[in-house]
Amino acid sequence: MKEQLLERFIRYAKIDTESDEKSQTTPSTTNQWDLLHLLKEELSTLGMEEITLDENGYLFATLPANTDKEIPVIGFLAHVDTSPDFTGKNVNPQRHDNYDGSDLVLNEDTTLSVSRFPELQNYIGQTLITTDGTTLLGADDKAGIAEIMTAMAYFQEHPEVKHGKLRVAFTPDEEIGRGPHKFDVDAFGVDFAYTMDGGPLGELQYESFNAAGARVTFKGTNVHPGTAKGKMINSILRAQEFQAAMPALEIPELTDGREGFIHLMDIQGSVEKTVLDYIIRDFDRDSYEARKKLFFDTVAQMRSDYGEEAVVLELEDQYFNMGEKIMPHMEIVDIISEAFSNLGITPIVEPIRGGTDGSQLSYMGIPTPNIFAGGENFHGRYEFVSAETMEKAAQVIIETVKLYESRA
Repeated sequence: MKEQLLERFIRYAKIDTESDEKSQTTPSTTNQWDLLHLLKEELSTLGMEEITLDENGYLFATLPANTDKEIPVIGFLAHVDTSPDFTGKNVNPQRHDNYDGSDLVLNEDTTLSVSRFPELQNYIGQTLITTDGTTLLGADDKAGIAEIMTAMAYFQEHPEVKHGKLRVAFTPDEEIGRGPHKFDVDAFGVDFAYTMDGGPLGELQYESFNAAGARVTFKGTNVHPGTAKGKMINSILRAQEFQAAMPALEIPELTDGREGFIHLMDIQGSVEKTVLDYIIRDFDRDSYEARKKLFFDTVAQMRSDYGEEAVVLELEDQYFNMGEKIMPHMEIVDIISEAFSNLGITPIVEPIRGGTDGSQLSYMGIPTPNIFAGGENFHGRYEFVSAETMEKAAQVIIETVKLYESRA
C-alpha cells in the first residue's frame, strides 16, 4: 500500500493546482481541471460508479455497497487545489528513505533543519517526501486524495471486505474558502462525511474557527506636501489609527489552542487611498461576534470623527465552528476514535486553527469531521509528508468502513 500511495501522491503533487482568490470563476484556476480530469479517469479505471464532474469542478463517485445490510452512506472528501500563499508550479518532490533524524538539504540555499522544525524527530526511520526548496509540496491536500484513492482501490481488490455505499468527492478552491460554495449536497447523497485534510498522525478534529474576512478602505486627499497644511488627508495615517484600535496581542503569531485572533493580512496604500485586509477567527461564537463588533464600532467612531466617506468597511462571514453541527452526532467521531485505537493510533482531538470544507458542509446538512492526512508545515517550501502516516490514514478509512459494516 505504501508504494501505491507514494506513486499516486508524487504524481498528483507535480500537477500545478494553485487556486486564486482574485478569480471569480469556479474553479478559480484552470489548472485545477488538469487534476480533476486525471482523477476522473482513475476513478473509472478503479471501477467506481456514478462518476460525475460538473461544470464547477466538483468530482463525485460511488463505490456501491457489497452487502444487504442497512448501513449509512459515508462520504470521504479531499480538495484538489493548493494554497496561493506559495507557488505550486513545477513541484519537484524529493524522497528520503529511512530518514535518520538529521537536517535535510533541499537545495544549496534551503535546509529543512531539526533545530527549526523539531517535529522531524518524530519521523526517524520513515520515508519522507519534501520539496526541493522552491515550491510548496501540496500534501495539503493531495495526500488526502492519494489516501482516498488508495482506500477505494483496496476495497475493489478485496471484495471479501463487506461495506456499505461509499461516496467520494474531490473539490476545488478549499484554500480560498470557497470549497463547498457550489457543492451539490443532494447529489452527493450521504448521511455524513469525513475530510482527509488534517496534519500529523492522529489528528481528529470536529471543531473549527468561526471565520470572517474584512476589508477596510480609507479615503484621503493628496496635495503637494509644501502646501498641504489644512488640506492633505493622509489615508495611510487613518489606516494606522484603525489598526491601533485592534488588540495588539491577539494576533496569529501570539496565539494558539482555543485562542482567537485578528490578522492583518495585507496593506495597499497611498495618501489618496489605503486598503487593509483582515481575517477574524475565534472558536467561541460570542467572542467571534465581539471581534466583528470591534470593527463596526471602530469604523463608526472614525466616521464620527472624520466624516461618513472617510472609511468603508466590507465584512462577511466565511464559515462557522462545525462543532455546533457535529456534536449532536458524536457517534461519527467516536467510531473514528475506535478505528484509531484498532490501528494503534493515539487520537489527537484538537480544534482546527483554520477551516476545512467540513466547516461549511456541516452547516449545509452533512456533518463532516476532519481526519489527519499526514502533512507538516503546509503552504510553504518546508512542507513535508510521511509515507507511513499516509498509509495509516488510508487504513483509517478502511477500518472505519469495516466498523460501520460490523455494527449494522
